[in-house]
Amino acid sequence: MRQKSKGKPAQIAIYLVLIAGSAIMLIPFLWMILTSFKTYKETITLPIIWLPSEWKFDNYVTVLEKLDFLRYYRNTVIVTVTTVTLMTLIASLAAFTFARMEFPGKNLLFGLLLIVYMVPPQMTMLPKYIMISRIGWVDTLKGIVVPNLFSVYTCFMLRQFFTSLPKDLDDAAKLDGCSFFQIYWKIDLPLCKNGLIAITVLNVLWSWNDLLWPLLATSTDKMRVLSVAIATMQSSQGTEYQLLMAAGVLAILPMFVMYAVCQNYFMEGVAYSGTKG
Repeated sequence: MRQKSKGKPAQIAIYLVLIAGSAIMLIPFLWMILTSFKTYKETITLPIIWLPSEWKFDNYVTVLEKLDFLRYYRNTVIVTVTTVTLMTLIASLAAFTFARMEFPGKNLLFGLLLIVYMVPPQMTMLPKYIMISRIGWVDTLKGIVVPNLFSVYTCFMLRQFFTSLPKDLDDAAKLDGCSFFQIYWKIDLPLCKNGLIAITVLNVLWSWNDLLWPLLATSTDKMRVLSVAIATMQSSQGTEYQLLMAAGVLAILPMFVMYAVCQNYFMEGVAYSGTKG
């Protein structure tokens, strides 16, 4: 009983720290949502006005009409779905190869891939831009997608999950006449469902929010994605913050829904990846 009573203050302290941390993380999102319903005057008034005096739902209508938001949504969905689907397929095949197959120089090749992962992505953007410009892919959606299809991080994470599976599963499948691809597709990949969903959620968030590469790879309004379109709303001549925040709310809604649906798989996958070598 004494141990339990001693543990209660510590638990309360931990909960208070977690609640404080959650509040700090949520305040910017709350501010964005409330600002999206304000007038321009209220957004620049000091001291800060938290609640709008009149809820301006017209801000969302203005954003949809002014920015051609549906086009940007379509471009972003196409880029995100295509990039994440092909990236996951390529990375999972590579991860299965490194984890479940034996061939000369496997560890050396995997080590070289990890070295590539240590290179800052900003250093590779100029070479990627030169390549897509030479083949005429500048200002196209495939120019945004193709250079981002190869992810060492995704390969590394999925390899951790494949490595954790018992080798006996593969041996039994081989005795039944399964090829390596059948073992990958029908046995090992379904068993890594939680890890696959976790890494897919992270990749979707990254692709959906990516700004720098789409900004470099496109130059016309019809090829813009949401991140670039929202960034162009800020100018030296003045920024309508209420519209900027409304656009931000519209942009994060799909990610919020996706995480709400997949959060259990995501948490299990992240926790499981941290316990397996």
